[in-house]
Amino acid sequence: VKQVASLTLVSPACGVISAAYASTKESHPYLRSVCDAAEKGVKSVSEATASCVQPVLATLEPHVVAASEYASKGLDKLGEKLPVLQKPVEQIISDTKELVSSRVADVKDAVSS
Repeated sequence: VKQVASLTLVSPACGVISAAYASTKESHPYLRSVCDAAEKGVKSVSEATASCVQPVLATLEPHVVAASEYASKGLDKLGEKLPVLQKPVEQIISDTKELVSSRVADVKDAVSS
């Protein structure tokens, strides 16, 4: 989860979503109270579940570690095959605009000739 969250494409998206959530809570008092209640509910359920699940997690720990290592290797390979995942969002947007402009220019040239 940490590895996915640290991807340059994912991290800013999480920041934008978090900022939008916070802004929405501040702008709409009714939504704020609903969100606050939901957050408290999730926190309570998480705390209650954590104490019940702890013995099971201890038993499954070797399997979780193996799955985590496997997932990490998979993400590394995905990063190698899709280097766009490592690029900053601004660069991806810039590259996309450049590509679209180039294609539009090609189409204009083809139509005019």
